[in-house]
Amino acid sequence: MSAKPSAAPAPPASDVSPMVGLVGLAGLALWLMVCRHWPAIVALLGLPGPREVMSGPAASVLALAWSGLPMVAWSLLVDKVHRRASTGLDLGHPRPWRAVWRVTATKLLGLWATWVLIAFVYCLGRWYWRGPYLYAIGLLTWALPVLVLLSVPYVAWLDRRMVEPRDGAWHFGALLLGREPYDPAMVAAHARAWAVKGFFTAFMLSILPGGWARMVAFDWGIALHDPVEMATGLIELMFVVDVQIGTVGYLLTLRPLDAQIRSANPLLAGWVAALLCYPPFTLMGGGGMLDYRVNTADWWVWLAGHPALLWGWGMLLVALTAIYAWATVAFGLRFSNLTYRGVLTGGPYRFTRHPAYLAKNLFWWCASMPMLATTHSPVDAIRNTVLLGVVSAVYYWRAKTEEAHLLAADPKYRAYSEWIERHGPVTRALGGLARRLRPVRAQWQPAE
Repeated sequence: MSAKPSAAPAPPASDVSPMVGLVGLAGLALWLMVCRHWPAIVALLGLPGPREVMSGPAASVLALAWSGLPMVAWSLLVDKVHRRASTGLDLGHPRPWRAVWRVTATKLLGLWATWVLIAFVYCLGRWYWRGPYLYAIGLLTWALPVLVLLSVPYVAWLDRRMVEPRDGAWHFGALLLGREPYDPAMVAAHARAWAVKGFFTAFMLSILPGGWARMVAFDWGIALHDPVEMATGLIELMFVVDVQIGTVGYLLTLRPLDAQIRSANPLLAGWVAALLCYPPFTLMGGGGMLDYRVNTADWWVWLAGHPALLWGWGMLLVALTAIYAWATVAFGLRFSNLTYRGVLTGGPYRFTRHPAYLAKNLFWWCASMPMLATTHSPVDAIRNTVLLGVVSAVYYWRAKTEEAHLLAADPKYRAYSEWIERHGPVTRALGGLARRLRPVRAQWQPAE
């Protein structure tokens, strides 16, 4: 009898508990139901005020608390992440205040100066003062004095317990003061980390209200009888989940949660590849160099009149979007572009290194069908297909720059990378396909 094949070994332990994202998702779902049914809740409890659904921007921001607070509570009370050595904290032996107040003052100077520089960049960026960015800038303007006040007790508390309190913010403050030696590499790392937070926080806050308003007001009764409406609603819901959980990740880069930015990508190629995918630098939008939707139609146009195909194709797109959202939820408090904040090996990351990028690109191919043109012109079809292929290539490039950063940052990621190469079903299948498609090089043999 042949020996039974042994089970695949488990991947390296994930730095993120799967329950963190799930409790955040539960809190988000509860708040969404409250906002949708607010008129009935007001009537039932006899509360004063307007009896309307809560679909405004303020409700979308409050949703961050409903998803973020359960994740914080689970991380601290159940996972006890504040006790991990990776936080860089020694909670049991705080220093006396007199031993660290100079460090704290220097660090606060560096931190506040960083915020001033980010605000200056916001002032220079014309795109920040129109469209959905206006709400984000207004919100950040209101939050700034609150953050300045809260930063004083927070940094003072942190410095008494940090193993090495002279972090990037301190080195930047030391540079500004010019009284103590500083490490330029630490200043550069600090600048990269806050560049990520400054750029992506404004972007995420700008797209919160739109999706939230549509979801609160969405009519699921109509969608039950319309495959296109149902698919559209579920896809929008998945994007709301992604944006809400992702925004919490950008906001809560806090050391006691072990969610601090340990390093931001130092590779220029990584920044270029990432920024090409976001406004104002995106090339994939309408009229952009890589706009692949010129003279195309959405999937339901081509499948019109075939209800079974509409339902099937729509649910395929929903499934791809759900994988994309799942990848964000799996990060819990640590979602962020261009950063290393620990190694994630659970959820969809047991199947492939980049489930979000893979699902997103498959979604675009299936939703836009660039090989079909409304003009029936082969030129349009070829052009759009090639351009979407370039877009997918940009995401492949982006994935490779992220891998290069993480491989250099953490031995655990190197172990995970080796594990996923051998045992990740999707990665292993794609690797095998690539090897079969790779051209065989001719080998010269010596003459006999």
